Amino acid sequence: MRYTDTLREAAGEQWTRVTHHKFTDKLAESTISKEVLSKYLIQDHRFLDAFVCLLSSIIAKARCLSDRIEGCQFLALITGKENTYFERSLKKLGWEKNDHVPDADCTKAFVGLMRDVVENGTLAEMLAVIVVCEWSYLSWGERVLSKTVRKDDNFECYEWVDLHSGEYFASVIEYLRGLLDKEGTLIDEDEKIKVKKRFLQAVQCEEDFFDYAYSTEE
Repeated sequence: MRYTDTLREAAGEQWTRVTHHKFTDKLAESTISKEVLSKYLIQDHRFLDAFVCLLSSIIAKARCLSDRIEGCQFLALITGKENTYFERSLKKLGWEKNDHVPDADCTKAFVGLMRDVVENGTLAEMLAVIVVCEWSYLSWGERVLSKTVRKDDNFECYEWVDLHSGEYFASVIEYLRGLLDKEGTLIDEDEKIKVKKRFLQAVQCEEDFFDYAYSTEE
């Protein structure tokens, strides 16, 4: 069994709750409320800087050039197409200016995890966090892809699914998992305990974030 599979198994039913969250189904069906989607996108966009730092740090700490190239290419997508998606969607939803909206507790926790692992974690720990972020999204993106509703006026729904499904995104997750699998052959048991802790923390953050979109927290 792959090292990354053992980490996912350690998350148990929580992984399933994340990848089958009602947010993902309603988004694909284009039945998600404007309020819920706006809350989600405002806060998710707040992650982007910390995520870019995380991915950049992984690229910098990778063990060789071949381990860096795909990460560099993915970084360009995150800072280009994905960032533009946020800007277009928030403008359409009437939240182009949202600086007055405070960071949610789940946002603070997730950003804190990313920044902490960049500043204090090993390559394996950083990979554990980013693998959760991207692998969980591929899992739900592929699951809902076939039922995703595409209309002229709902790009904010279907484009988010498209960004997290398909051959290219699957190749990114295979790349990230491959890096973490390789680290699993090189690190000792004490380090694996730390990696598992980071992985499970990230899964908790993902669940909390989806739940937040449906909460009354402001």
